Parts: sequence; C-alpha cells; structure tokens
Amino acid sequence: MDHNTTAQQPEKDQRLIILDTETTGINPREGHRIVEVGCVEMINRQLTGRSFHVYIKPLDQQGNVLEMEQEVINIHGLTNEFLNDKPIFSQVAHEFIEFIRGAELVIHNAKFDVGFMDHEFALFNASVRSQDKVPMTEDICTITDTLKVSKDEFGSPKTLDYLAKFYRVDKLVDRTYHGALIDAQLLAFVYIEMTRKQSTFNLSSNEGSEEAANAIRRLPSTRKKLKIITATADELEAHLDRVAVIAKKGAEPLWK
Repeated sequence: MDHNTTAQQPEKDQRLIILDTETTGINPREGHRIVEVGCVEMINRQLTGRSFHVYIKPLDQQGNVLEMEQEVINIHGLTNEFLNDKPIFSQVAHEFIEFIRGAELVIHNAKFDVGFMDHEFALFNASVRSQDKVPMTEDICTITDTLKVSKDEFGSPKTLDYLAKFYRVDKLVDRTYHGALIDAQLLAFVYIEMTRKQSTFNLSSNEGSEEAANAIRRLPSTRKKLKIITATADELEAHLDRVAVIAKKGAEPLWK
C-alpha cells in the first residue's frame, strides 16, 4: 500500500480527492468487489503529492478468494495471482476513510465508484461491532461527478479518454492499463482543465454602486511611463526550452 502522508493543509483551503477504483465486475449486487483504490489530493486546484493507493484481494460472500474472469483482467491488468497476497478491504477501510474524510471527492461516473465503496462499507459494518461501524461515503464527503460535468459542458456525457484527448492531457500519464491511481492522476489533469473558467471583468464604472469597487480605474495620463526591461538572450533561450518541454508532454503552450 502506498500512502503518502505529508503535513496537513489548513482547513480553510479547498481539499479535493480525485478518486478511482478498479473492480472485479460492474455490479456489486452480483458479488463483484473492489480490487484497487487510487486517490490523489489537491489543495486549491494544486496537486499536493499526497496519495492513497492500495490493491485489495477480493472475497466472495463465503469469504473465499474471488477469481476474476480474463475479460476483466484484460481491462485493468490485475491478475488473481498478483492480488492473492494483498490485504482484504476490511484491513484498509479505516485508513481509506480517514484519507477521504471531509474532502470533496472528484470521480468520473461517481455512481459506479461510490456504489462499490458503499457496498464495501456495508459489508464491513456487517462484520464488526456497532461501535466499529463506518459511515457511508456521502456522510463524510461531498461528491463531484465529472461525467455529469461533461454532459453540461458538451451536451452529452463523455468518457475519461475523450476528455483527456479533448483537453490534450492524455499524454501526461501512461495508461497501458486502466489502473485506479493512474486514472485518478489523469482525471486530476482533466478536472483542472474542464473547470478552468476565464475571469470576467466589469468594464463599467458606476460611482457609489457595488460594481464600482471592481471596476477598472484608469491611471492619470501624467503618470511616469513604466520602465520596459527586455529579456536577455539567455532568458529567451530558457523560455524556448521550457515551451518545448510543455509541447513534448502533449499540452499546447500558450506562450510561444
């Protein structure tokens, strides 16, 4: 389990947890279970480097190891042999909950992941004493579903693959397999781009109104002109090198 726990941020900062899961199937009511959880943390729209990542050995209703079908393995690349020595969900439940508690969860198709999470929490609660029971997801987190956001933006819901290509961040993460942590990292880049709004400016000035405080205030024409400092040859070369790095990673440089 990879659980990076650096210093906590002040509560006033907006804390987002970008989350994804991998599972043994598509319906927890049919006995399917979570096999991987990946989360990355953002504070004020900036990745902090903190993450929660764990592989989970799935069990069936009788407590036996659940064998995945090859079709599922081909999607996420996690084999039955690989998961055999991993912890079961009940062993990581509390640590997982403490990582996401109080945050805004950002999930693509949240209904799917939250449905599986709550199913795992319910199974855990059925096996412990009342004082050890854990809450459901919506009791400890708010949830933003980027699938619904994409429907509002594009008129129809879009896949994570589509959004990553549309916002030109698809090359920032190697997605040979659809791993939970990998997809969470990719969704973080997508979320930043899809929620990036251009600031609007109030171009009118009405004295005495609330808008006046935000209006443009023109400087007097008699004010001394600002000194213009041009970039040196070394600075221009460094700028071009940096732009080339951005372009190589698949993004479109704004400053050329």
